[in-house]
This record gives sequence, structure tokens and C-alpha cells, in this order.
Amino acid sequence: MRNNGISIQTQALNKTFGPVHAVRDLDLEVASGGRFGFLRPNRAGKTTTVRILSGLMKPTSGSASVLGMDILTHAGEIKSLTGLLPETPGLYSKLSAVEFLDFIGALNGLEGPVLDRRIDSLLSMLGLEGRQDDLLDSYSSGMKQKVLVASTLLHEPRLVFLDEPTSRLDPSAGALVKDLILVLAEETETTFFICTHQTSFAEDVCDIVGIINDGSLVIVDSPNGIVESTSAKDLEEAYLKIVGGQVDRDSLLAWR
Repeated sequence: MRNNGISIQTQALNKTFGPVHAVRDLDLEVASGGRFGFLRPNRAGKTTTVRILSGLMKPTSGSASVLGMDILTHAGEIKSLTGLLPETPGLYSKLSAVEFLDFIGALNGLEGPVLDRRIDSLLSMLGLEGRQDDLLDSYSSGMKQKVLVASTLLHEPRLVFLDEPTSRLDPSAGALVKDLILVLAEETETTFFICTHQTSFAEDVCDIVGIINDGSLVIVDSPNGIVESTSAKDLEEAYLKIVGGQVDRDSLLAWR
């Protein structure tokens, strides 16, 4: 992991929806150039956190900075410097991969030779150069996800939010996406913030993992560090112990 500074920093970040406390007193730092995994059970506040950090939603209280900029006063700049792949993204299946990426590029203010070069480079990196003119509805789920990842990276963001990047994918397609993230992390300076509920994915892909439960961040450490701190055999067992209440936060803090 390249550590050239801090990409994300939050202090006492909260978001409530009426009686629901989706994000609770979140204090978090994410180093630049790495792969941070936000591991959580369903409805634990991860999508809300991503929406706040990407400038799509305002917090109820607390503060946060992304790429050194305050999320409230510099939301526009943050959006231009980051990429977001939501859990259920839209894809225009009656377009070819090139046409779809042309459209996304135009939305990001890209055009001409610069856009063409970026599209060609990404499609080549993703192994889609032979299918770039085929309609997207002829693509497999894994290939479609590759195109969506390309659309997220097209404007060369410094930070990418991936919300459940392997959701709705079969195991082989999920493995392709995992390998893709690892390759991109090695070949670029991009920071990846990955939300997932799959412990095996987080263990294989992420340098650092944060486990969130009931809106609260319980622990942040390397996958191996979390396993050791909970006396578990792997990250899945550690995760189940933490979210199941077998290991409390005070014990984890004391271990560290």
C-alpha cells in the first residue's frame, strides 16, 4: 500500500433518519493509495457513509474531509476528483461499450482525443478490446461490471468508492472483479474505498479493513490484525464474533 497521506478523515460523523441512527460517531482515517474495506452486515450504514463522503448526502453532525477538502464546502470539487460505483448502477444495454463510455466521458467534461485514449486504455487493461463495439446486452455479468468499473475510472479519479462491487455476480465474475481491483491498485495511484459484506473478498483484496456494526465502527486494522485480536481462524470467524457480540469494542481497543 502506498501511503502518501490521508484520503479520507472523519470526526464524530453522524447521520440519522428520524429514529434510525445510520452512522454513529464515525472517526476514521483512510490512507492514500491503498485498498480500504468497509465490512458490514446489511443495513449497517455503509451506503449512507459512502453517500456522505462522495458529496451526495449531508451528515446530521460531525465533520469529514475527502482529499483534504471539507465535504460541505467543497462537494463539487470532491465529486470531480472521485469516482463512485454504486451497488445497483445503471447501464444502457443498447449501447456498445465505447458508446457508453463516450456518454459517461461527456458527463465528466471529457471529449476528443483525450477521451478516446482513456477509453482505449481502459478497455485494453480490462481485456475488452475485441468486444468494444458489441452491444452491452450481449455481455456477461462480469464483462458488464468491467465496463462499469471503466466508467468509474474514466476521468482518472484519485479516490474510488466501490459499493458491493461483486453483488449480483457469479463466483467467476466476482473473481474477475477482485483481480481487476488488485491490478488497478498496482498500476495506478488510486485509493479504493470498498464496501462489502463478503469477508473473503475483503481478506483477499484490502490492506486495511474497518468493521461497522449498527452504524458504529468497531475496529480498523489489517485483516490479519483483526483475526489475531479476536483469536479467530480467519476474517469470517472474526467478523461473526464481532457482530455477534462475542468480542466487544473495549476488548479490541485493549488488545491494540
